[in-house]
Amino acid sequence: MPDSGYTYLCTIGALKEGVPRRFDVGGVPLSLVLAEEEVFAIHDTCSHSAVSLSEGEVEGCTIECWLHASRFDLRTGEPLGPPATRPVSVYPVRIEVGNVYVQVTGRD
Repeated sequence: MPDSGYTYLCTIGALKEGVPRRFDVGGVPLSLVLAEEEVFAIHDTCSHSAVSLSEGEVEGCTIECWLHASRFDLRTGEPLGPPATRPVSVYPVRIEVGNVYVQVTGRD
């Protein structure tokens, strides 16, 4: 079991490569993404238009907002082009014995 502060979300087998999956952890919406053999957790709300990123498309280690095509780096949350100019939060992920855990500190 991971350090305290981590929340169990799902098994690694429940994730599909390049397909975002939305979760709510303590009132924080996040998108869990398996991309390039890593699992990323990113705040699920686009910083530009307040829509769900988990409905967008994944390419490499980026996720695109479906509404205005802002793309965010899954590793850092940084926007990679307009119209978004503000980053979204990313959260630490741990995988232990096939289980995926995320640590959400603070609220967005």
